[in-house]
Amino acid sequence: MKAIVTGGAGFLGELVARGLLDDGAEHVTIVDLASPGAGLANDPRVDLRLGDLADTVPRLEPADVVVHLAAVVSSAAEKDLDLGLRVNIDATRAVLERARAWGTVPTVVFASSLAVFGRDPWHEPPAVVDDDTLPRPQSSYGIQKFIGEQLVADYTRRGIIRGRSVRLMTVAVRPGAPNAAASSFVSGMIREPLAGRESVCPVDPDLPIIVSSPRATVAGILAAAAVTDDAWGSRTAMNLPGLVTTPREMAAALDRVTGKPTSDLIRWERDPAIEAIVASWPARFATPRADRLGLTTDASFDDVIRTYRAS
Repeated sequence: MKAIVTGGAGFLGELVARGLLDDGAEHVTIVDLASPGAGLANDPRVDLRLGDLADTVPRLEPADVVVHLAAVVSSAAEKDLDLGLRVNIDATRAVLERARAWGTVPTVVFASSLAVFGRDPWHEPPAVVDDDTLPRPQSSYGIQKFIGEQLVADYTRRGIIRGRSVRLMTVAVRPGAPNAAASSFVSGMIREPLAGRESVCPVDPDLPIIVSSPRATVAGILAAAAVTDDAWGSRTAMNLPGLVTTPREMAAALDRVTGKPTSDLIRWERDPAIEAIVASWPARFATPRADRLGLTTDASFDDVIRTYRAS
């Protein structure tokens, strides 16, 4: 099997690339602006295509599986409409058109987001979101991801690709520096205090948030890449499972795991712009399709922290 991972030098991208290799991929092409870590960059089974997607995608050779992770995340897409459109829509279409040019009907996994759901001021939100709930995105990022889902569905309907759109929950805990996602603080609340640094929580401490560990998120992406058409089912996107928590509960879990008041390093300073985006996302999901594939989430946020500390 040959595979391509766009955004393959990012945190999730590297994990997905390694997972594909572990699952037997003979060759993985990583497409990104930067190079991944040395472990992947020096692997003879890995080919690096560094540069803007607009330049690299048209030159990609045929692959059996394409995992499209590259994106401009929530706050950045809200701040810069043109950038979000170029990366989240134009580049997604370029990936699909490249697959079309191959004529081989590859499997294309598109990383969508819970941000396709939003709190429409003209409609009462459902108590629980399931795979068939109508998306009502309330941000440019959510709208762009929903457009991507529909493009994947149409190219699948036409027999050009075998499309698999998966909606990711907020991934925590991510290592490294904060990114431009509105939800970046979720990882920062744990990562920074564990490193002895202050972090800021910009939302209501009791705001419900649904999170997923990197392990569970990557398992969902890899399952989507491997599953049969019959097991996958509908061309519509599938919600990945997640764990519902709140910033206050996360801070308490941090103290339980460390055995000391580590959460004292968290500053509670609400940011109306960030809170407006995050609060528009639902937190309670039913995931029957993912359940049928055997996908699960972590038992508790304590376990999420323990896994991060052990990594």
